[in-house]
Amino acid sequence: MDKHRDAEVAADFVPGMVRTVSRPEPGVVELLTDNQVLLRIKVIEAGMLRFHFSTEGRFENDFSYAIDPAFQPEVPVHEVIEFGDGVAIRTDLLSVRIARNGLKTIISDARTGKILCADEKGFHWHDNKAFGGEVVKMSKSYQQGEHFYGLGDKSCDLNLRGRRFSLWGSDTYAYGPNTDPLYKNIPFYIGMHRGGTYGLFLDNTFRSNFDFGADQPNRIVFGADGGEMNYYFFHGDAPLDVVRTYTRLTGRPGMPPLWTLGYHQCKWSYYPDAAFRAIGEGFRKRSIPCDALYLDIDYMDGYRCFTWDAERFPDPKKLVNDLENDGFKLVVIIDPGLKIDPGYSVWQDGIANDVYCRRQDGNLFKGSVWPGLCHFPDFTRPDVREWWAEQFKELIEETGVRGVWNDMNEPAVFEEGTFPHDVRHDYDGHPCSHRKAHNVYGMQMVRGTQEGLRRFGAGKRPFSITRSAYAGTQRFACAWTGDNVASWEHLHLASLQCQRLAISGMSFVGSDVGGFIETPSPELYLRWVQMAVFHPFFRTHSSGDHGDQEPWSFGEDTTSLVKEAIELRYRLLPVIYTTFRQYVTTQMPMLRPLPLVAHDDPDAYWRSAEFYFGDHLLVIPMTREGEDGRFLYIPDGDWFSYHDDTKPKSVRKDIWVDCPLNRIPVFVHAGAVLPHWPLQQYVGEIEHPEPELYVWHKNGKETSQWYEDAGDGEAWREGEYRESTFQVTGTETSLTIERTWEGTWLPGYTRVHVVLRGLPTGWEALNLEADGKPVAFEANADGRPVAILSPDFRMLNSKWTVKPPKKEEPAPAAVAATPVAAS
Repeated sequence: MDKHRDAEVAADFVPGMVRTVSRPEPGVVELLTDNQVLLRIKVIEAGMLRFHFSTEGRFENDFSYAIDPAFQPEVPVHEVIEFGDGVAIRTDLLSVRIARNGLKTIISDARTGKILCADEKGFHWHDNKAFGGEVVKMSKSYQQGEHFYGLGDKSCDLNLRGRRFSLWGSDTYAYGPNTDPLYKNIPFYIGMHRGGTYGLFLDNTFRSNFDFGADQPNRIVFGADGGEMNYYFFHGDAPLDVVRTYTRLTGRPGMPPLWTLGYHQCKWSYYPDAAFRAIGEGFRKRSIPCDALYLDIDYMDGYRCFTWDAERFPDPKKLVNDLENDGFKLVVIIDPGLKIDPGYSVWQDGIANDVYCRRQDGNLFKGSVWPGLCHFPDFTRPDVREWWAEQFKELIEETGVRGVWNDMNEPAVFEEGTFPHDVRHDYDGHPCSHRKAHNVYGMQMVRGTQEGLRRFGAGKRPFSITRSAYAGTQRFACAWTGDNVASWEHLHLASLQCQRLAISGMSFVGSDVGGFIETPSPELYLRWVQMAVFHPFFRTHSSGDHGDQEPWSFGEDTTSLVKEAIELRYRLLPVIYTTFRQYVTTQMPMLRPLPLVAHDDPDAYWRSAEFYFGDHLLVIPMTREGEDGRFLYIPDGDWFSYHDDTKPKSVRKDIWVDCPLNRIPVFVHAGAVLPHWPLQQYVGEIEHPEPELYVWHKNGKETSQWYEDAGDGEAWREGEYRESTFQVTGTETSLTIERTWEGTWLPGYTRVHVVLRGLPTGWEALNLEADGKPVAFEANADGRPVAILSPDFRMLNSKWTVKPPKKEEPAPAAVAATPVAAS
């Protein structure tokens, strides 16, 4: 294998000497070599550049599924300088030097001069004899102490250092910690070292490969089996700045329906109608909150998409209405394969409209999935996506289904795993083989699905889930991590995968809670639920042939603890919704791995158990059987336990924390203001829930956000929301909370409860002034002081000041009269 690799590298072509340098348009520099290699560098933003290579001195039409069409930045101020042995480009953040001989680049921080990323061999390629075109590669130097994160759906340690990976979406049933590739294809990674942080996105949809020092410890190599070497380079002051810039490039989602952030229950499969209804009744009878129930492939007539089994589900519309009346939304599965059946109207309509993929010789491609032999729509055709969207009319508009779960869309087929390479695709007017379209097939399927949900959803926000994805899929759907296993190892992997996807632009993610395959122990299921409370997409999903996996399936003791965890999720919904809003508006990932937050702490680079949820919460899942405590790492800062307001014994080192079965460790930043809701069984059960604002004391300042809107519909895009900012300023003798807000949405509640936490010793009795008026404190059920503020809170910016009572000065002691001696 190594001899073959060495021979292949020796035979690779490299660029020659630069012959011409031109500037065809603002922000673009082109360098053409004597062997017709053309490098086009585009200055997009001060911290973002694009490097695009051609081996033929010209470029095909520029097209990308990954880049958000709404991303239209202005060309930043920059300068281009030619000198004897190269060309330099400089912005406020980046300095690039390109050598005339071989087009090797060195990219540095323009402010410090430190090298961020430098070519080793640089761009090289060889002809693909089997398929035509080239296999393109880029080789860069591995800096001392460099660490790597990203690449989306990988089931290994967060740190990618010393490993190699492929991106080729694959149906990987019961994958393990070293299974590669998996379902999703996101060719974006982050490099961190003492010189700074950068990101790199290879926008190439062919099967791609990344080697972070596995082959040679001083070299990073990435490339693809076809297409062009086309990558974007990002730089920012911190790793999360790089993530945000990449996410802006590839696009942001809209705000989700608020109910989608509640708890969801799914199984392969719930049927018939009576058994499915019984699941909903089980939640309501036990008062376990739940917002969504799912139907897997067995609701269909012989697995034919967009149909119902008339015996199992004789009246789908009544079923949906009854579920809605009880607070449940229905989500159904849809696969891309449509059964070849002359009696199946959807398949017939697809034939009539010529929507299916064809082989190179013109024959329709057919492959087996659940219904048997199927044809598959070419979702890379705009008219086919329109056709696909139309198929949702009955499900969404007429029956009332509220969400669509897109499965098997890598695409997966039973014969060879996926489509043959010679299957043809339109690729939005850029015809190609399946070699190029494979990694975007699922993305384009959910793009069509989202359009159907919008078209027939009566103005409601669309909710779509996908198993397969390419960079930018976050614009169209949320995701889950695929067919995992009920094991402690997979509990840990779920945490890693969701963190990695979040920093790869896809924050709205979750795992199959409890494991899809096999049956979890009661403890494993409980610990998984407790972790998933802090994952944006929160769904139990299991395979029916491994037993029941509803929250009440593991005994009464476990049921009560699972119920407590799910109730915590519903109390935290305002925090989760606010964090989602931050993701939408600033592209900040909802889940934030510790190494990317504590990036100035080398001890954090290999940490993976701990993660941040939003700005203020640090979560440490319990991932080992039988643990009632664990060593964990608390990063620098001022922290309280979310559960009991105790402070950790120390920070920036491993400390022992007790972790009884009823909770996992969660810490909150001092000074945080976190909105909570009263407990509901589903979103909307209480029409206007009165919020509680949990405010933690801090010696210093802290800023928090709180976002509110109608929870559905698109009026939020026009400013119909309420976004509050809280500034907490605390000392040993006072605590001040200042609130400002913007937006036109007016909440329906009339009061808000302010709950003070983490108060210093001696603050048992308190004085509160809200906008200069005294407000009384009461004690809540936990014994914490709570003040109830008036309706003015809805309309006015506010300032609240809390002080402990002044200590009374002791009265001066009486002075005894001094006797006077008699004269």
